[in-house]
Amino acid sequence: MSPSSYPSKLLENAVNEFAKLPGIGRKTALRLVLHLLKQEKEQVYKFADTVHHMRQEIMYCKSCHNISDSETCNICADMNRDHSTICVVESIRDVMAIESTQQFSGVYHVLGGVISPMDGIGPDDLTIAPLEEKIKNGSIKEVIFALSTTMEGDTTNFYLYKKFDKYNITTTTIARGVSIGDELEYTDEVTLGRSLINRLPFEKTI
Repeated sequence: MSPSSYPSKLLENAVNEFAKLPGIGRKTALRLVLHLLKQEKEQVYKFADTVHHMRQEIMYCKSCHNISDSETCNICADMNRDHSTICVVESIRDVMAIESTQQFSGVYHVLGGVISPMDGIGPDDLTIAPLEEKIKNGSIKEVIFALSTTMEGDTTNFYLYKKFDKYNITTTTIARGVSIGDELEYTDEVTLGRSLINRLPFEKTI
């Protein structure tokens, strides 16, 4: 639908905003907007208010950088988890993917991306320094590299391995049950779970 064919500028503006969301084209955006118009006003207000409150009040865990409703996320606050084992992931979505497998009882560290010179992302752009501080404190026994099996993910794995090699810790990586080039969040739960259980010493993968 061309902009000139919209019967309302307000409708067009709403469609434009929805179309900015990833994976949402203009036709889908129009469908979503028209769906909202059919709802009771109170429901639409609740929808908008929920999004507003999420953006305003959501926090990032001061320990692992996962999304949280408080300074410390539920995972880091859980004393039943193994705080001596850290699973290093690229994004919050990867934490959710691994948690869905119910095969990991340690804690996480979210890097916020991977090293990618082509995209202008270097080590200083990631949360590597706070991770190293945790390791320096001496309470960490194992660091699991669970980054996507892409060139950028492997580059980041190797950088972290070399950086942490001077510390007395075990460094492992998820087994290659995850196909080369796969993003972790799209890997099925069974494969991802097995990859965690069958993780390998990182030096054996170099």
